[in-house]
Amino acid sequence: MRYIKYSIPVSALGLLFLAKPAYAHCPLCVAGAGAGLSLSRVLGIDDSITGVWMAAFLGASSFWISNSIKKTYIPYQKLIIYLAVFATTILSFYRFGLINAHNGLIYNLPKLTFGMAVGGVLFYLVDIANAQIKEKKGKVMFPYQSIVFMLGSMIVLSIGIYILINYFI
Repeated sequence: MRYIKYSIPVSALGLLFLAKPAYAHCPLCVAGAGAGLSLSRVLGIDDSITGVWMAAFLGASSFWISNSIKKTYIPYQKLIIYLAVFATTILSFYRFGLINAHNGLIYNLPKLTFGMAVGGVLFYLVDIANAQIKEKKGKVMFPYQSIVFMLGSMIVLSIGIYILINYFI
């Protein structure tokens, strides 16, 4: 009985030392996008802007997933996972009634879907541009470059959509 009492803490300690490192895209990106998403819902911000932050959260999460399973690399794995995460999320939102057209349409899309689509495209393009800058320079230009580019682009897009909604639509 005495051995069982000590085997659980020893096993837990062993697992701690045998844990593999996390291959995250950018945990700060995921946290920042999640915070922005939560804040936009709490403050009652328009669904299209909330969609932009949802896209940032989904994009960072999909890159995190892709980087964590890098060992089983298939061609276009990052893009396939990115599109699969977006498709399953949007389909499940429609399935459970989280996306509704009564909040308004932008270019014949419900506002949340529009924000997620535009934000998802921008997030992916900014990631490609950031990777090319790192490759060309051989290093990052400044600390936290990735998070500054990602969150900065989402803020600029949110402001752009806000102006679009309030002054042109």
